[in-house]
Amino acid sequence: MKKFIISIFLFFSIIVSSFAQDVKITSSFDSVKIYIGDQIKYTVTIDKPSDLKLSFPVFRDTLCKNIEIISGPRIDSSLQNGRTRIIQKYLITSFDSGRYQVKPLFAEVKNEGGLKRYYSDYSTLKVMRVKIAPADTTAKIFDIVKPYKAPVTLGEILPWILIVLLAGTLTWAALRYFKKFIKSETVAESFIPSEPAHVIAFRELEKLKSEELWQKGEIKRYYTTLTEILRQYLESRFRVFSLELTTFETLEALVKTGFKKNGSYNDLKSVLTGADLVKFAKYNPASEENELHFQNSWNFVLATREIEMTDEPEAEKISMKEASI
Repeated sequence: MKKFIISIFLFFSIIVSSFAQDVKITSSFDSVKIYIGDQIKYTVTIDKPSDLKLSFPVFRDTLCKNIEIISGPRIDSSLQNGRTRIIQKYLITSFDSGRYQVKPLFAEVKNEGGLKRYYSDYSTLKVMRVKIAPADTTAKIFDIVKPYKAPVTLGEILPWILIVLLAGTLTWAALRYFKKFIKSETVAESFIPSEPAHVIAFRELEKLKSEELWQKGEIKRYYTTLTEILRQYLESRFRVFSLELTTFETLEALVKTGFKKNGSYNDLKSVLTGADLVKFAKYNPASEENELHFQNSWNFVLATREIEMTDEPEAEKISMKEASI
């Protein structure tokens, strides 16, 4: 009877010891689907006996290809009933669409008996693109938020005010002193008429087309050059200084000049918003979209150019050239 009790005691001791050495590792994302640029958390949980020493990897820059780590890991631990739970949290994001799978993580223990590893399951994340609205739809297109401007204090501008006042005083005194020695002369200034804004724009557009940038894979450079041509044209033609403005500010400034929201306005808006998607959202347009944006740019300049009576042959020439594009 005594041997039987000892056997039962040893049996339960082995079961408890086996249970106490049980190690569980789990890893998962907060969500299985995100859009490009979204930020979510990736959590790794290790549940182990408190007296068991494990070594486990810590991620630094990426979880896997195209899944980037923004910050972390933030580690938290708790102790209960002789077991320790360790939680690692990473803040991650991705800028390339696709379906990604993080390999199982493992923690290992090395002792005299050898090396033993404990693995988690696979973690899957799907990164999706934002659905692009048609060119004539603006309901879901939003411009980039402007940077916050901190208020300027009086202490920052006071030195500049003093410098301007001093420079003005010195200039006034110098002019007054040398006025009697300066003989005023009227020099007829030769006026060199500058080229019309649309002539410059058409020449630059033709140059851009001949460079075949998007055909060579230089998509971002192609759209940067295309929008610079249009912004320079807006500055020369409508006095809209858009090189330092966002797309939303540029369109608002154009409307304030009296420009109507017609087909030409939609052509310009389509080109600028499409360029923003390429430059800031890493959108890769199809060949048809590249050609369409170029044609919309040409049509906008053609429809809004300033035509004088003497420019009729030139306007006819441009129209014929448009038909060949």
